[in-house]
Amino acid sequence: QVQLVESGGGLVQPGGSLRLSCSASGRPFSNYGMGWFRQAPGKEREFVAAISWSGGRTVYADSVQGRFTISRDNAPITVFLQMNSLKPEDTAAYYCALSTRRLGVQERITTAQAIWAYDYWGQGTQVTVSS
Repeated sequence: QVQLVESGGGLVQPGGSLRLSCSASGRPFSNYGMGWFRQAPGKEREFVAAISWSGGRTVYADSVQGRFTISRDNAPITVFLQMNSLKPEDTAAYYCALSTRRLGVQERITTAQAIWAYDYWGQGTQVTVSS
C-alpha cells in the first residue's frame, strides 16, 4: 500500500514563502516521477510542478514559473515544493502525486502535467495566502 504524506502548509502573507514536503512509503520505489497539484474551492485540480525520477528534469505551470521550485531526495523518497513570492491566488489545497512513469525527457511535457499520469495521491495540505 503506497502512502504519500504532505506537510508544510499554512497561512502566509502575500509575498511570503512556504516549503511543502511529501514523503512516500509503502513499497520499494525506483525510477518514479513525482509532482504537485493544487485545487482551490470551486475549481478543478490543476498542475503545479513535476520532477523526473532522477531530478534532472523539472516542469512548472506558467503561473508559478520563477516563484516555485520542486526538488527531491531519493533516500527516503521525498519531494519538496519551495514556494516564494506567494500570491492570494496561490491559495489552495496542495496535493503530492507519484507517477510510475519516469517523467524524464523521453516523456512529453503534457504527460508530466496530466492528472492521469499519476498513480498515487496524498491527502493534501492547505496553503492560504492572505493579509
